[in-house]
Amino acid sequence: MKKNNTQVEFALQGIKTEQFAIFEENYASKKETGLSTELQFKLDQKNKQIGVFLGFEFIQGKKIFLKIQVSCHFKIKENSWTHFIQEESNKLVVPKIFLAHLAMITTGTTRGVLFAKTESTPFYKFIVPTLNVAEMIKEDATFDMVVE
Repeated sequence: MKKNNTQVEFALQGIKTEQFAIFEENYASKKETGLSTELQFKLDQKNKQIGVFLGFEFIQGKKIFLKIQVSCHFKIKENSWTHFIQEESNKLVVPKIFLAHLAMITTGTTRGVLFAKTESTPFYKFIVPTLNVAEMIKEDATFDMVVE
């Protein structure tokens, strides 16, 4: 990576609901609810895209009653992409601060998708909470470059 403080140019290319399910039989209105979160980053080197996959499970006891996973796909402009490349190790290194920015966009998107899918159901009150995604991302993401 050539510079650490370079502004990254990118555009949101797509949004996909990867998973969505309501398990009404696992829900009781008076029970305490827990939340688990999963965050993944995937690389499409050919198209210079980074996919952010964010999932949430709303849980009571040990049973999931509401599950959602949304992905947002970001196209990185060529000049920004080249700043991520470490030629000596044949790796692509994406700074954690930029990953946190993409994850924050994906969090808001997931919140909206969840609301739209539960709007006319009793589950509308379950909202993706505000998250400090920077705390979830401990280090830069390193991807192996595929020689084409």
